[in-house]
Amino acid sequence: MTTNTISSVPTLDELNAMTPAAFVEALGEVFEYAPWVAESAAAQRPFASIDALHAAMIGAVHASPREQAVRFLCGHPELSANAVRSGTLTADSQQEQQGAGFGEMAQEQGERLAALNQTYRTRHGFPFIACVRHYTRVGIFAELASRTERGTEQEFSEALRQIGFISRLRLSQRVRG
Repeated sequence: MTTNTISSVPTLDELNAMTPAAFVEALGEVFEYAPWVAESAAAQRPFASIDALHAAMIGAVHASPREQAVRFLCGHPELSANAVRSGTLTADSQQEQQGAGFGEMAQEQGERLAALNQTYRTRHGFPFIACVRHYTRVGIFAELASRTERGTEQEFSEALRQIGFISRLRLSQRVRG
């Protein structure tokens, strides 16, 4: 689980002054398995606000070629009771999914979630992505069932929108001020 003390969380001014490598070290995990997003943002410093930093980071994702964006989406973990229980997620995803109660799901519910995830991935070609902090567990199941029926282009846009929510919350944990 990611835990940052106030002294280990840099300010925006400190991030702006870091070497590119230190900047990527500090923010490379904000976007799951995609340090290239932080690398792109590092080249756009200085940032006047966390919102400007986030806009640069999410802008890098939106500017990436479609194939890269799909690979990026596929790098995100599925929502999974088994993954939470086994601790195989990144620290951020573990914390988020545990907070949504996935670790305490009954086996039948976990199996239903896995089946819904598989149906979604088969239909759209990438995993279902949702900012779990914005939903109840029941809401996540409803959202997954509903979004499976949408067109892939709409879901591609929605997945990127959800990553915007997730990454903004993660940034707020990694940057002071």
